[in-house]
Parts: sequence; C-alpha cells; structure tokens
Amino acid sequence: MPEKCLPIRTAGLRSLPALMLLVAGAVLGGCSGGDFGRTRADMRNDDMHRWIGAEATASVGLRPSHFQLTENERQLRDLAYPLIEPPHSRPAWKSVFGDYQPLPSPWRQKVVFDRTTYGRALIDEPHRSHTSRYQQIIEDVRNDITRFEPFFASALRVIELDRKRSASLRMVSELSPAEQADAIARMEENTLIVQWVQQCLERRIASYRWALERLVIHAPDGIAADADRLIGELAAQTANPPVAAQPVIGRAVTVKG
Repeated sequence: MPEKCLPIRTAGLRSLPALMLLVAGAVLGGCSGGDFGRTRADMRNDDMHRWIGAEATASVGLRPSHFQLTENERQLRDLAYPLIEPPHSRPAWKSVFGDYQPLPSPWRQKVVFDRTTYGRALIDEPHRSHTSRYQQIIEDVRNDITRFEPFFASALRVIELDRKRSASLRMVSELSPAEQADAIARMEENTLIVQWVQQCLERRIASYRWALERLVIHAPDGIAADADRLIGELAAQTANPPVAAQPVIGRAVTVKG
C-alpha cells in the first residue's frame, strides 16, 4: 500500500510576510503623530508658519492682525523659517525625524547673540575628517545663498502690495477702526518678518566667519578659501538686499558677540 504524502501547510508561512508588514505599518503609523521628535500632523498645514508674524509683533509690544494670510504672505513666512532657524541647529538624526518648533524673535531675546555657538558645535561634533567640517560650512552657506533670492523676491512682492494697501486705506469707504487696525498690524507683521530674516542672515555670517577662523587654526586646509569666498558672497548679498523694509521700531538687535 503506497504511503500517503501529507501536504505541507504553507498558507501560514506565505501570509507571514504580509502579517509582518501589517504590524510594521501599524507601529510606524502610530509614530506619525509626533513621536520620536517628528513634526506633529496638526502642525503640517498651510498656515503652519503663521506664528512668525504673531511672534514678531508680540515681541515688540504690537498686536498681530486678525486678517487671514494671503498666498504671498503665507509664502513669505514659509520661506522665512529656514533662514531664521539657526544654521546646523539639528543633528543629522533629528533632521530625519524633524523637530519643528516655534522660535523666539531676536527682539525678545535678552541674552546677547553668541556667534561662537555654531563653530563650537561644528568643531566638537565627531567628523570623519577636518575637511568634512569645512564642507559643512560650505553646504550651510550655499543653502543660505540658495534661499536668499526666493525669500527676498517674495518679500518684494509683499512690501509692494502693502504700499498699495496703505494708500488704499484713505480711499476705502466706511472703513471701521478694527479693519484699519488689522490692516496696519498686518503691514507691520510683514515688515518685521523681513527685518527678522535680515538680522538672522547677519548673525549667520558672523557665525560662519568665527567658525572658519577657528577651523583654519585647528586644521589648515586649502578648501578654506572656497568657504571664505562663499561667506563673502552671502555677506555682499545681505548688505544689499533687493528690498529695504522701513523699520517698525527703533531698537536695533546686535549681531556681535
């Protein structure tokens, strides 16, 4: 009598990879709401950078506008954030997960700006070679140069439209005090944001120069000339911005430290 060959049950094995994928998806899905330093889902929206204007005005004792943001004003705030965030402020692993958070405006900070912070962090961080430190400065400065034109192009559009808004206030019929106050507050917000970015660019340049000077002392390298040239290019652009926003307040923010 021939032996019966019992079939090997493989259905469970075939479904195992699928089961593992489902489990992994559930785990990762649970992390997408803000765990491990990720940007929370409720922060990712069209007006996620609206706080920049409110922070700028509040820090100098002014009220924010209640008007909704225009597309140009929203873009201005979106382009401003990468320039007001301190350069190289996040370790590589945090850049993967994201650690978005609101920042205080320079008018609110009581501590004098320390231009050595960037350089000290760059020197203290473990690197495979000293050349990679120079390359980090070059990358950070190039990023700023790349962001410069889009931001100030946006700023130019917003400031020009605000000039038209200001002129229109005298011609609007039955303009309520609340509407006038919100219009003025929005123009002040926009101006302060431009000034905030200008001050942050000056601070970045001071930080880059201090870091480069220290790197040359620690580990001289011919690549330092490339970094110096790029810093000079960023400094020249910052000294001659395409748009000059009229000061809202008379208090200057020091960039020396």
